[in-house]
Amino acid sequence: MECLEYKVRDLELADQGKLKIEWSIRHMPVLSRLREKYSQEKPLLGIRIGAVLHVTKATAVLMLALRDSGAEEIVLAASNPLSTQDDVAAALVEEGIRVYAWRGQSSEDYYWCIKQVIESKPDIVLDDGADLHAALHSEYPDIASAIIGGTEETTTGVTRLKAMEMSGLLKYPVIAVNNAYTKYLFDNRYGTGQSTFDGIMRATNVLIAGKVVVIAGYGWVGKGIATRARGLGARRVIITEVNPFRALEAVFDGFEVMSMDEAVKIGDIFITATGNKAVIRREHFEKMKDGAILANAGHFNVEVWIPDLEALSTSKRCIRPNVVEYKLRDGRKLYLLAEGRLVNLVAAEGHPSEVMDLSFSNQFLAVKYLYDNRGKIPPKVFDQPRDLDEKVAMLKLESMGIKIDKLTPEQIEYLRSWKTGT
Repeated sequence: MECLEYKVRDLELADQGKLKIEWSIRHMPVLSRLREKYSQEKPLLGIRIGAVLHVTKATAVLMLALRDSGAEEIVLAASNPLSTQDDVAAALVEEGIRVYAWRGQSSEDYYWCIKQVIESKPDIVLDDGADLHAALHSEYPDIASAIIGGTEETTTGVTRLKAMEMSGLLKYPVIAVNNAYTKYLFDNRYGTGQSTFDGIMRATNVLIAGKVVVIAGYGWVGKGIATRARGLGARRVIITEVNPFRALEAVFDGFEVMSMDEAVKIGDIFITATGNKAVIRREHFEKMKDGAILANAGHFNVEVWIPDLEALSTSKRCIRPNVVEYKLRDGRKLYLLAEGRLVNLVAAEGHPSEVMDLSFSNQFLAVKYLYDNRGKIPPKVFDQPRDLDEKVAMLKLESMGIKIDKLTPEQIEYLRSWKTGT
């Protein structure tokens, strides 16, 4: 359905979406507490917010919290052509959020939706992957110059933004919410770790126990996936890396480490989590076992290099939802999940809401921080302020009924002093 104010697949899905959002709210106590507090104070009164995020039930809770805290207008587009939950998009429209998102967008559709966000002339922007930030700077410099600030949710996006900063192009401050301890440690490790296998199992219905699982990259995402693979009974969990420190850490964590060139000969399931391109490519496809499954947990669909897979194939067919079978010239068949896009969001529902509670509480507080400090922050990439990060952690502990100790005055003084020794 299309009009001047939104474009979603079907508004009649809204009631179903509202039930999903209700479920998320129940499992997002920190963000719900912030929403309740600031809906009374209205600290964001009158500002316009533009967001390019995965349009999911958890994202909806963030949008409603921003709305209830006084935002005058919120315009939301999807950060992935295949991750939108159409019923949630419809429900948000009925809640007064301008949404331009539907599952199965073409590349043209995707960037058209981002254009709608930009042309709303937002004061603050939220992004997941930096496509919004990049489009603002490359195509709409005048609008970018008027923006108070922005946030970024992903490692990939932060990398792109730092490159823009180093080039002297960044026009407004950006808070790297991704770098908040309560984001990358929990969202990347526990959220992606669990939801990646949720997506793989929904798509394939294969048994993980007894399989050889190969994970490219041992950052926080790779660590989470490796831990879950082990917990699900994988016979062998193999890590491939280019970073010697992470490779060594993986060894000490009890995982096998080898080159991708070696791993492709024995792997049953391959999962990329590097943020780089062509991690699995022609020379790897040529050595894989018949029946190997390929999945990606990195932000963009470039880690499993599809052009090489297409070039090596004589035919392909969709054998199950989100599973495409590629038949190679020698008769072997390889199975690509979710078109090489984020398997946890395309084939499943993304992170559990309990994890996004932490990430999106950081997003909410970052927006408030940018607005409270407008005009005072230079155009650079900043980490989430430590006190906001700690606030999210404490609120989460409180919501779980957990109390922790506090340092005594004597302990604080001892830690500050250099004089006391043995």
